[in-house]
Amino acid sequence: MAETYESKVKSEMVDHLYRAILALETPEDCYRFFDDLCTVGEIQVMAQRWMVARMLQEGETFNAINEQTGVSSATITRVRKCLVYGADGYARMIDRVSRQEQEERK
Repeated sequence: MAETYESKVKSEMVDHLYRAILALETPEDCYRFFDDLCTVGEIQVMAQRWMVARMLQEGETFNAINEQTGVSSATITRVRKCLVYGADGYARMIDRVSRQEQEERK
């Protein structure tokens, strides 16, 4: 039986946001929605963290990640902490995206 996850940010307002995100169907939908919702800097920071998480899962070193992304060691450490002790969100999505990418290559 799957455990139910209780987020620290759970609220009706956040539920509405997540429902909107789940309704996105195409990369263009994502670009349009996030361009309106977030600043360029916020999108770039999220994209960097996502790349760091993927690189850490692949076994890349802190130095290699820093060189390729320009992200500080503090950010790399924060993302690593989430991978090890967090809500399992990065790992679940990395696995899901990896499976999708494998299917697309077939």
